[in-house]
Amino acid sequence: MAATPLSDTELDQALTGLPDWSVQDGKLTATFKADRSAVPALYAAVAAAEDEANHHAEVTVLYGTIGFALNTHDAGDAITALDTAMAARLTTLATEHGARPAHG
Repeated sequence: MAATPLSDTELDQALTGLPDWSVQDGKLTATFKADRSAVPALYAAVAAAEDEANHHAEVTVLYGTIGFALNTHDAGDAITALDTAMAARLTTLATEHGARPAHG
């Protein structure tokens, strides 16, 4: 995929398929809660998926939460289709590891 910034319309469309994600400070972000014992395996799966895609999130881990922030450096730190695809993958991995969205 090319590192082309998404238009506002494209981003809004992408977010309809990513209900656990939002845009904060120019980054696509989400936070998930999990049992603390599940977080290391989740992070290992995330790291493998990032390496496979050659696209990496900013990841924060605090107690039983794991947060993600995505944008594409090669596109001037804008949000691209690379980010929305990775967000979908991270949501799947979080769910597979028993995590749930931290919002709500």
